[in-house]
Amino acid sequence: MSTTATRLRAEGLDLGYAQRRIVTDLDLAVPDGKVSVVVGANACGKSTLLRGLARLLRPTAGHVLLDGQAIHTLPTKQVARTLGLLPQSALAPEGITVADLVGRGRHPHAGLLRRWGAADEAAVASALEMTGTVDLAERTVDELSGGQRQRVWVAMALAQQTDLLLLDEPTTFLDLAHQVELLDVLADLNAARGTTIVMVLHELNLAARYADHLVAMKDGRLVAQGPPTEVVTAELVHEVFGLECRVVPDPVSHTPLVVPIGRRGRATVTVQEDS
Repeated sequence: MSTTATRLRAEGLDLGYAQRRIVTDLDLAVPDGKVSVVVGANACGKSTLLRGLARLLRPTAGHVLLDGQAIHTLPTKQVARTLGLLPQSALAPEGITVADLVGRGRHPHAGLLRRWGAADEAAVASALEMTGTVDLAERTVDELSGGQRQRVWVAMALAQQTDLLLLDEPTTFLDLAHQVELLDVLADLNAARGTTIVMVLHELNLAARYADHLVAMKDGRLVAQGPPTEVVTAELVHEVFGLECRVVPDPVSHTPLVVPIGRRGRATVTVQEDS
């Protein structure tokens, strides 16, 4: 593992539930000021890793360090002011409005003597604007579609205005256009504020397009990490996902583009090779 100091890192990390170990002896240094994306097949430990990094899950071995200190030893409010989280299955209180839910992202900044102020209003307004949810502000979360709810949850995380942002499958329930729109928002946030972002994505081509640092997992272990141009190969995709493919340059972003072969594609390839 690199000895370069980073604000968020895992060392020898084991994570699991009851007697079942999910993540095993994992080392990860999250690059500061970059967008890191974790990919891998279903049930490989991606979300479990994110929960461990966010201190929602206590390690059974190893530790997570935030600014050089074990994250579980730090006060909750201190962590919340530094690290924002969008979990995979977030639940909103019944009847809460979008504006109120997004406003809850400001709670870590509250104190006994500090009242809601102009900075809080500006943070919420900016988060609603960035996620395209301004016109939903007065509606209740209960009445929104899955895609709308997901954008509202992202807005709450953005309103927290932390230096580190962890997002577990932020594009869930979003159609392709909104997936790209949201990932553009996160890329812009990273570029404008230098926010360190770690997110789990299922769509490998979007991961390769938006990641500065790609982390590939299999069976609870880190298989490869680095720039997408170095990590995404046909061999890696086959090892991690069990998928036969070709990897070609994306004509738009010039990042790796994974083209699955599948049975129909394999037949076509065979005909072309025989002709």
